[in-house]
Amino acid sequence: MKIKNSKKHAMMVCFIDATAKIIEEEGIDYVTIRKVASLTGYNSATLYNYFENLDHLIFLSCMRFTKPYTDNLPRYIENCTSSIDRTLRIWECFCYYSFSNPKIFHSIFFAKLTNSLNDYIREYYEIYPQEISNSYHSIYSMLLKNNIYDRAYVLLDDCAKEGYIKREDILEINELFMLIYKGILSNIIDNEIHVDIYKFVFKTMKYIKINLNHYLIKKHELFV
Repeated sequence: MKIKNSKKHAMMVCFIDATAKIIEEEGIDYVTIRKVASLTGYNSATLYNYFENLDHLIFLSCMRFTKPYTDNLPRYIENCTSSIDRTLRIWECFCYYSFSNPKIFHSIFFAKLTNSLNDYIREYYEIYPQEISNSYHSIYSMLLKNNIYDRAYVLLDDCAKEGYIKREDILEINELFMLIYKGILSNIIDNEIHVDIYKFVFKTMKYIKINLNHYLIKKHELFV
């Protein structure tokens, strides 16, 4: 869906901004259609002219909080000389920012939405193109991927192209990475843990490296 600079674009931004304000001040669990309508000055029915449902609006609003991640991602990988290094650094960056804002990232990457989920991330960057314009070309396509599984697959595919892993192992490695990451993210959310984020990042990266090391067919030092 192409979103042009029009009344529709302006209205979507209005609702997204209002929802993001509620999320920031009260939390994602406290967003309601009535609150959003009250904050924007429009009635609840108007919202459905621009969004499929409340979940659609919340998803796009949550994307606002991923900007620190996308802004800092190029810095994380600027000195990487191989696909393996780039993969690990991107995962490290993603873990840090997602563990810092766990409910937001969980809502984005593990959301149970309608069949149009595949368009939502691209839709967001059509509304706010400036939030991705500074990303390196090498990670631009990854950021536009529809879900976390596809994003991670892109990284591992590059590792296979450079001969670090077998292509037939990509799906299995990807699944292991997802189980590790989602397990730790869920633990943080379920137990409302508020401790040093770096400890969780370190633990996740340690498990990811242990598993990746098992599949390496080209020598590379992971634990440096």
